[in-house]
Amino acid sequence: MRRLHSGFLSSGIALTLLALLGVMAIAAGARAERIKDLASVQGVRANQLIGYGLVVGLDGSGDQTTQTPFTVQSLTSMLGQLGVNLPPGTNLQLKNVAAVMMTGQLPAFSQPGQTIDVTVSSMGNAKSLRGGTLLLSPLKGADGQTYAMAQGNVLVGGVGASSAGGSSVQINHLSVGRIIGGATIERAVATQLGQDGYIYLGLNTTDFTTTRRVVDGINRKFGDGIASAIDARMIQVAAPTERDRRVEFLAHVEEIDITPAESPARVIVNARTGSVIMNNRVTIDTCAISHGNLSVVITSEPIISQPGPLSGGTTVQANREQIEIRQDKGALTMVRGANLADVVKALNSIGATPQDLLAILQAMKAAGALRADLEII
Repeated sequence: MRRLHSGFLSSGIALTLLALLGVMAIAAGARAERIKDLASVQGVRANQLIGYGLVVGLDGSGDQTTQTPFTVQSLTSMLGQLGVNLPPGTNLQLKNVAAVMMTGQLPAFSQPGQTIDVTVSSMGNAKSLRGGTLLLSPLKGADGQTYAMAQGNVLVGGVGASSAGGSSVQINHLSVGRIIGGATIERAVATQLGQDGYIYLGLNTTDFTTTRRVVDGINRKFGDGIASAIDARMIQVAAPTERDRRVEFLAHVEEIDITPAESPARVIVNARTGSVIMNNRVTIDTCAISHGNLSVVITSEPIISQPGPLSGGTTVQANREQIEIRQDKGALTMVRGANLADVVKALNSIGATPQDLLAILQAMKAAGALRADLEII
């Protein structure tokens, strides 16, 4: 018998967690934060890199070359560049080679000769990259230019084992690994730190209040007129033109403490996991809610059909499935919440599970009773 139920977690545990998160949000909202944590300097950014390569030295866990012809093509091309010419029509049956995609980030101000980390991901049907070595491969940017060269031993955090009978066990993921410092930067990306005597700070979130407080904080420390707000996210700051003084100036700006504005009331709902997170600004207007749980019960019974004597037929086994839908009665409940604790208490009184809350919150938002932005991810 299989039972499919709408709930994921007990409502008491889930909503108690919401209350704890709300208390943490209240405590965090009153604490000052550095401008370094609230904003970033325009132009100071990382660049994504991507590349294709081969991992060799696998213990029989590589690509099945009959199903991944690009692995054989890549290997043949690489051997040709190394002076090894295979006879035409050679059918390579390799088990210790895997085709992979490489990804990495080129940090701002990085220079040739520095190293970056590389993530290596199997793109074929390799069972594991554990113990493999990435051969020298280029990492390219969005413009198609090569910015780094990667090579090294792949570190895989998982482990797995299998038997000839088909039994297997696996811990963590085996088809993705990492090479710490595995790529050497070959080309730098010019980073322009401000222009025309100004630098620009971009807040991580759009908020007029926080932007105003950042401007006031900078002007209090360096003098009126140094910083001005362009919009709810961008701030223009007058900075020294000399490189050394500009770096020193930015170091002082980043350490200024600012108390950010409280976030707007928001409810985040993850429809895949049933998680519901609220901040401390969420309130509920008076409303009545009635919600019943829906259950689907599927029963499968085997049926044996035997032929008559001397009929020449064969015995056939079939399954007879019975589907039953059950709906629990829901009582009409009056709820009202002036703060997060009241909201949690009100929703607890309904006895709703996190999955039930997905439907309840959407209905409350549509009815205008939920005083918060509802975001479903």
